[in-house]
Amino acid sequence: MKAFIIDKYKSKDGGRIGQMPDPQLQPDEVLVEVHAAGINLLDSKIRNGEFKLILPYKAPFVLGHDVAGVITEVGAHVQQFKVGDAVYARPADHRIGTFADFIAIKEADVALKPEKLSMEEAASIPLVGLTAWQALIEKGNLKKGQKIFIQAGSGGVGTFAIQLAKYLGATVATTTSAANMKLVKSLGADVVIDYKKDDFEEILHGYDLVLNSQDGKTLEKSLRMLKPGGKLISISGPPDPEFAKEIGAPWFVKLIMHLLSSGVRKKAKRLNVGFTFLFMKANGAQLKEINSLINSGAIRPVVDKIFPFESIKEALSYVESGRAKGKVVVKMK
Repeated sequence: MKAFIIDKYKSKDGGRIGQMPDPQLQPDEVLVEVHAAGINLLDSKIRNGEFKLILPYKAPFVLGHDVAGVITEVGAHVQQFKVGDAVYARPADHRIGTFADFIAIKEADVALKPEKLSMEEAASIPLVGLTAWQALIEKGNLKKGQKIFIQAGSGGVGTFAIQLAKYLGATVATTTSAANMKLVKSLGADVVIDYKKDDFEEILHGYDLVLNSQDGKTLEKSLRMLKPGGKLISISGPPDPEFAKEIGAPWFVKLIMHLLSSGVRKKAKRLNVGFTFLFMKANGAQLKEINSLINSGAIRPVVDKIFPFESIKEALSYVESGRAKGKVVVKMK
C-alpha cells in the first residue's frame, strides 16, 4: 500500500511516500480504507524524535493519528462494525499510521463517522476532540458557570475546546491574534485577548480551569491566574509522575519525568492549585459521545486547508508554522 514513511528520526528528507505491506488484521480490529487523515503537531514531534523516550517507534514506520474512511474487513471478534461502515478514529499509541491507504484499528478505538460531516471534516476531529473531552470533562470536571482559559483558541484543540466548554455552560477566555478574533468569537469565546498586544495575566483572574498548550513561561503565568483550588491541565508538558505511572514507564523515565515537572508542581502547590499533564488516549466510546454533539450542531469542525496526499510534506510544514486556523487535512481518496 501507499504510505508516508519515516525511515529515521530527524531525517533530512522529512519522510517519503513509498510502499509498505498491507496491515495484518487482528481478531479485535477493523481494516479501514483511509479517505482522509488529519495532521497534528504531534506528527511532526514524533517525526523529529521528541517523544521517542515515551513513544519509541521502530523505523520504518508510518505517521498519522487521525483517520476517516470505510471499513473493508473486520476481525473475527468484532461485533459493533461491519464492512462498508463509514468510521473515524484516533488509533492507539504504537498503532498509528493513518497516512496510508489502509490502517488496522482496534474496534474499541473506532466510532461511526458523524453523518453530517464529509470525510475530510470527520478526519479533523478525533485527536483534538478527544484531547478536549479528556481535558475538560475527564480531568477538568468543568461545570456550568465555571470559568476556563483556553490558550491558542484558533488552533486545532482550541477551536474544539471552546465549543465544548460553551456546551458545558462555562465562561470561556482565550488568546489569539487580531486576525482570528472573529473566528474564536463565532465559536463562543466570551473573552478574547490579542496575545501580541495584551498580557492575559493582567486581564484574567480567578479562573477555575486552564487548558495549557503553550510554553513553560505561559504555563507559569497561567497558574497565577487560577483561583485557589483551580486546575491547570497541560497538553504541552512537562510530563508528570502520574503520567509515567499510567504508561508503565521504566524507572529511569519516571525519574526524568519527576525532575522535569518538579518545579511546576512545587509552584502549583504553593499557589494551592492543581497541575496535571494530559497525553490523550484513543477512545471510541468518547468519539461516539462527540458524534451526538456534532450531529446536534453543538460542535462544528474547523478545517483550514485540505491537501492532496502527494503534498503531505507541505501540509506538515504548514501545521508546524502555527498559522493554521483549526485543522489541516490530507485527502487520500
